[in-house]
Amino acid sequence: MQSIDLRGVTCPTNFVMAKLELEDVEVGTTVEFFLDDGEPVKNVPRSLKDEGHKLLGLQEREGYYVLTLEKGGE
Repeated sequence: MQSIDLRGVTCPTNFVMAKLELEDVEVGTTVEFFLDDGEPVKNVPRSLKDEGHKLLGLQEREGYYVLTLEKGGE
């Protein structure tokens, strides 16, 4: 599984970076994003879901969150 660390990246830059990373991933691939608490964990999952990706889980770790999603069709 591919992991993309977006901790320390502010909104909306983290969403733009997530979209760019997903361009290089095959449809149906599972990807993890590491996100900070606050705006990133509220906005990025919602925005990626709106883009057509399937959210598989959001898990809190020590001081950050792991968003797991499956890349949706283009």
